[in-house]
Amino acid sequence: MSIARKDILKINQKGWDIVAPQFYGGTALPQYGPLAATELELQLIDNLHGKSVLELGCGSGHTLHYLWKDKQAGELWGLDLSQEQLQFTSELLAQENIPAKLFLASMDENPGIPESYFDLVISIYALGWTPDISRTLALIHSYLKPGGKFIFSWEHPVYQCFDYDPNSGKYFLNHSYLDESPERKPSWRGAEIILQPRKLSTYVNAICESGLMMERLIESEPDLNLARAQDYAPEKWYSVPRAKLIPTTFIIKAAKPL
Repeated sequence: MSIARKDILKINQKGWDIVAPQFYGGTALPQYGPLAATELELQLIDNLHGKSVLELGCGSGHTLHYLWKDKQAGELWGLDLSQEQLQFTSELLAQENIPAKLFLASMDENPGIPESYFDLVISIYALGWTPDISRTLALIHSYLKPGGKFIFSWEHPVYQCFDYDPNSGKYFLNHSYLDESPERKPSWRGAEIILQPRKLSTYVNAICESGLMMERLIESEPDLNLARAQDYAPEKWYSVPRAKLIPTTFIIKAAKPL
């Protein structure tokens, strides 16, 4: 199925404005993903004291808050497709007088973000929403200073391919991992959304083609310290039994060459 970029953005912007309250305070640093390894364990982020950070898909602002409070970032910038999400971010940061420059835009366009400016570009469970991964990574390369880092996490592409059958008590493959066609979901959390499945190799190759250099690829085992009692139910999307078979999350750290 082919869907025009403008239609993807229109649908997803409207959809995220509707579902944003459901994700308030959701996956954000120090967590890289549901039941996945955390920044406290991985220590991927270098010293940010006085340095500039850009978050793509800043959601409700909790990662930016963490980078300011816990990592002592000196300057915060954020971008999100959803006006509702940006409002949440603005309100959260304003509560503690944390300054940030925020943009309403898709990740694959530059709404006025300076080039060769940032020490860190980060995206936590958001990069997969971009309609154009190659264009997005080219922009990330342009935003970073030489030596700057890019860190992102996203749901593992293989994890997306499995469902649970309560009758057999087993997981089954529900679609081909190789199929990267956009998926139109008429009622995803109560809103129409278009998902863009991509293979892990698609992300890795796009990073390499952008000029960034891969430093780490992490497919973490589940962190059982994060698990609640309900997370052991096999029918849940993010569940311990499922995460023991397939990582919920992959994490990549890359750098712009000096």
